Amino acid sequence: MPSVLIVDDLISIHEMLDAVIQPTGFSTAFATDGEKALIRYKAEKFDMVLADIDMKPMDGITLLKQLKQYDPNNVTIIMTAYASTESAVQALKWGAFDYLQKPFRVDELIATLRRGIEFRELQAQRNASTAGAGVKLDDVEGRLLGTSPQIKRLIQQVKKLAVVRTPVLLIGENGTGKSSVAEILHSAAGGDQKNFVRIDCSLSSEKSFRDGLLGQNGEGGPWTKEAKGGTLFLEHLQCLAEPIQKELVSVLRNTAHAFRLVCTTTDDLEKMVDEGKFNDELFYRVASLPLAMPALRDRKVDIPLLVKHFTLKASNPLVDPNLIEFTADAMSILEAYDWPANLTEMYQVVSKVACTTEMRVITSEQLPLRIRQLKDWPTLAQFSAGQEKQYIDRVLHACRGDKAVAAKVLGVDISRIG
Repeated sequence: MPSVLIVDDLISIHEMLDAVIQPTGFSTAFATDGEKALIRYKAEKFDMVLADIDMKPMDGITLLKQLKQYDPNNVTIIMTAYASTESAVQALKWGAFDYLQKPFRVDELIATLRRGIEFRELQAQRNASTAGAGVKLDDVEGRLLGTSPQIKRLIQQVKKLAVVRTPVLLIGENGTGKSSVAEILHSAAGGDQKNFVRIDCSLSSEKSFRDGLLGQNGEGGPWTKEAKGGTLFLEHLQCLAEPIQKELVSVLRNTAHAFRLVCTTTDDLEKMVDEGKFNDELFYRVASLPLAMPALRDRKVDIPLLVKHFTLKASNPLVDPNLIEFTADAMSILEAYDWPANLTEMYQVVSKVACTTEMRVITSEQLPLRIRQLKDWPTLAQFSAGQEKQYIDRVLHACRGDKAVAAKVLGVDISRIG
């Protein structure tokens, strides 16, 4: 029998909720404030917590934060008597499963509790399957290549996220590998046997969204149902029309427990919320676990490894890709370039050169002009002393202030760069 810890400073609320909840198959226990609830939760490990937001000395939000620190998989439903949703949105921000506004209907309460229990059970199943999926988790390094601090941190974060079912928001520029991370999260816990439903919000019309994702009465459409047990992957969430954002809140409230939700954005959604351009409740429902994806220009130490990887993926009828090498000059150009489209652009450039070369050694002249423009500048020796600093500053700016890369471009000792 699933257990619910009810936290409210009014005994009358305890009695009312006990009379309503017990007949539906839940066992109940009670606490009159957040501090007592935290002590009891740690001692007895309840399946769910149903807590009022307005209590002393520890309110519902503080209790929620403490519970999440102790048990990240904790399922807490917040009760609020306020007319606005501001406090409820704050609860979602800190990881509440859902919220109920007083006075609430009995059927709404029971439906929310049942969704919470289903979510808890799915989370337990996911943890069990992930425990046996060590090989897949260890393979994260094979999908997220690099030795830079940024990529090492990303790998550790992805491994942690793989064992929870909470929605994940991937934030970063186009081409930084957000789709790869989504696929890793999907497959890490046995998701290969389930559907991976991918929807690009920048391409889908409002009608297709309503028909495919929203459905009728907030119960979700074919896309939502197809993702059950698997992953719903919403790309470019910032492009979602504002009317759809509000409707999606209702759908996620009713169905998000049924699948793993992963969203991506290239924009600052929190800033959009502040500017009134993005629904605040939707933001906190999808962004409880935000993950920043590093741009390629911020981890240039990884470029040689990535170049080798993309070269090996090439199919060249004349030269074995395993034997292809880039000259030091060509590699320094690739390291100096900004890669505005990140990994996507690098793959296109490297694979095209590796596929079409007739020589085993690739030189700088074989790279696209836009990539090698820095190396086409006059050498430092061709400038008078009065122009030297101006030139160095220009190169440094183009190299985003990376002195090591600028030194390779200039062909001088790094100590020369002030």
